[in-house]
Amino acid sequence: MAGTLILAAACQSAQDTSDENAQPLNVLFIAIDDLRPELGCYGKEYILSPHIDRLAREGLLFERAYCQQAVCSPSRTSLLTGLRPDATHVYDLETHFRNTVPDVVTLPQYFKQNGYHTEWWGKIFHANLLDTLSWTRQGSKMESNRGYITEDNLRLAEIHKGRGLPYEKADVPDNAYPDGKIADSAIVAINRLKDQPFFLAVGFYKPHLPFNAPQKYWELYDPAAIQLPEQTKPPQNTPEIALSNWDELRNYVTVPKQGPVSDTMARQLIHGYRACVSYTDAQVGRLLDELDRLDLRKNTLVILWGDHGWKLGEYGDWCKHTNFELDTHAPLIVSTLAMQAAGKTTPALVEFVDIYPSLCEAAGLALPGHLQGKSFMPLLDDPQQAWKTVALSQYPRRGGKAMGYSMRTDRYRFTKWQSLENAPENTGETLALELYDHNQSEDIAQTNLAGQPQYATVVEELDSLLEVQWKVSLSE
Repeated sequence: MAGTLILAAACQSAQDTSDENAQPLNVLFIAIDDLRPELGCYGKEYILSPHIDRLAREGLLFERAYCQQAVCSPSRTSLLTGLRPDATHVYDLETHFRNTVPDVVTLPQYFKQNGYHTEWWGKIFHANLLDTLSWTRQGSKMESNRGYITEDNLRLAEIHKGRGLPYEKADVPDNAYPDGKIADSAIVAINRLKDQPFFLAVGFYKPHLPFNAPQKYWELYDPAAIQLPEQTKPPQNTPEIALSNWDELRNYVTVPKQGPVSDTMARQLIHGYRACVSYTDAQVGRLLDELDRLDLRKNTLVILWGDHGWKLGEYGDWCKHTNFELDTHAPLIVSTLAMQAAGKTTPALVEFVDIYPSLCEAAGLALPGHLQGKSFMPLLDDPQQAWKTVALSQYPRRGGKAMGYSMRTDRYRFTKWQSLENAPENTGETLALELYDHNQSEDIAQTNLAGQPQYATVVEELDSLLEVQWKVSLSE
């Protein structure tokens, strides 16, 4: 609890009336779509992300943070409700949690109930799955036509069900594209809300497909210097059920409907992704600068997260939609000027379902009883302390008739694919097992070790641990 006490010394909760001059802790909640932990502050110096890097220098960077399902809506729903996908029953992009857990109190809704003004701009809940109960004031998505602005792409999108090329650059100001408009509106909101406690959620679209960004961000990178991934085939012995078909990318014009992309297109896609990261980074910088200008940083917790990872040609694959480390591992940074861990990193295993209780504890709010995560606030005081032993993720397959339950330990990623044909009475047969040793490689899985005799004991132990941890995680 030490990290919480540090925060509380500087900023009391909205409910604390013992000090008339005490100010509640504001929250600037920054969500970034499809952002993998490939940033300067994560040791990737070839990525130009100076503003997110600055936030990391002023806060705590989580080296090993994991989403609960590597696709937008289930990940965001889990984070914002504090419930795991098996509790929300949201596994796809269409299901609304108000139809599956209608009475759940979301993270912004709980802050609203505790005296905060809550407001959103951009993408927080997925796409059109909005939630009026969560917000004091509704914002705007700010996106249309998938963010295209050039005549060529608008024409192609009209012909091809809304999708043109998978990337675009135009010599325009930042706010010609949606994320610049989102930053504009968020800055207006910060000024409007500066004299009251606020929970302001700002969701940036990029680097989600299509990779559209102003030309100046493309020019930050030399395409000739872009290296393609070394491992362009799936990990050895990986079962077919574990892999994705990356249809999300294949739906764009010029992308082959089957088979690999060319090296030329791969470099263009990576170039576009990096340009979009730097474009979004600039918008984050604008928000931080405005907090500084208004002298609000001293009383504002800033949290920045990407909703899941992304593959950029690794394994010959693209997008997310798997349980691999590349898809479940995502960036997370928390910063408040009251913390002692500023400029530090933590190797602790944390999950996005932990964010809800953490922000409540930081603001001094009692934790709602339904939460299935664990507050990581103590790590803001002692980032190296012993912490969770596992982080859990999952991904459905076969039209929801199979589920891959995945567990990250300090060393291994273990995934068990189960049939759901007879669920919930009987989870059915084990369809496949995966075991990857991430002491051998940080994010890249090289070989599925589950079938190798020398790892039989490890598999047995992790299989038992997974069963126990999954039951515990749903009962918390």
